[in-house]
Amino acid sequence: MSSFPTSPEEISAKWLTDKLGYEIESFNIEALGEGGGLLGLVTRLHLKASEGPPTLIAKFPTKTEANRAVATTYDMYAREYRFYTQVAPNVPMRSPACYHAELNEQNSDFVLLLEDLQGFELGDQVKGCSVGQAHQVIQSIASLHRNTWQPEHITDIKPHDMPYQREGMVGGFLVGWPVVKTDFTAVLEAAITPQQIALLDTMPDQVNHLLDIIHDGPLVIGHGDLRLDNIFFAKDGNALVDYQAVSKAAPEHDLAYFITQSLSDDVRCAEDWVAVYHKYLTSEGLDYPLDTSRERYRYCALYLVCYAVIIAGTLDQANERGRKLAETLLGNSLRSLVELDALKLLSQ
Repeated sequence: MSSFPTSPEEISAKWLTDKLGYEIESFNIEALGEGGGLLGLVTRLHLKASEGPPTLIAKFPTKTEANRAVATTYDMYAREYRFYTQVAPNVPMRSPACYHAELNEQNSDFVLLLEDLQGFELGDQVKGCSVGQAHQVIQSIASLHRNTWQPEHITDIKPHDMPYQREGMVGGFLVGWPVVKTDFTAVLEAAITPQQIALLDTMPDQVNHLLDIIHDGPLVIGHGDLRLDNIFFAKDGNALVDYQAVSKAAPEHDLAYFITQSLSDDVRCAEDWVAVYHKYLTSEGLDYPLDTSRERYRYCALYLVCYAVIIAGTLDQANERGRKLAETLLGNSLRSLVELDALKLLSQ
């Protein structure tokens, strides 16, 4: 039993008043549905108060037991709680302001009261973004990474390459890849050769080796799920949301996931994005070689094709947008690997 609300129905005006520090006369709840990949329940609170914002976002665990089991296994609720309580206050990168956060370590209950990003427009991974928007995002993640470089002092946030992550990627690829080869034939044939498909057949045997290489170097606090569907844009910048995959990771992990799976071919090829990122990252004197960043980026891009395969091959594409999303991120990822000549890393 938790000492705080664990669903929208349990919120009271008194609790809001106590936690926000000013009187909430009354409030209404607007259901926004499931968020964070169906692993979190997100609602908007319309507040009647003499001060403070008129709306807030309240986030809770999902009510779907199977999805909650996944979130608990991967420590997702605790990750997001720790980001907002331990990382966000100390980095200049824009994220929703957190007005209150609570976590029950015993059962993973949690509640977040977050800024409602009114006036922002949510990105769309299917539609892609402009070159200018890509610059904004890369500048934001470079700021996060630069300000959390070698974060040994943040002990509650775990490395990306934990055993459950390794096992999940291997198992997910084993299930998803045969489905991709059957159901996404046109995407594969347009992007890679039969010989390259055969190389990807070996991915389950390579995941652990790839992660060992990727994590052999400086680590940062990474967003972990940096895609356009988790980015809000405004005229003066952007804000990143959904921190359930936060971990200590290679700095190129976020960069590669964003560039290789969220950007259209034209935007991806418009700039040397690794050099752009490296310039932002090292703008305050950080000593980190560009060649090292390029090599780690290639390995990250290759490893992250597992995400595309798992999403396309194991998740339910119950509507047209879901199918289009799977085709988009899978095609983007595969074409990126060809451009980087990264598939040959599987034969080494």
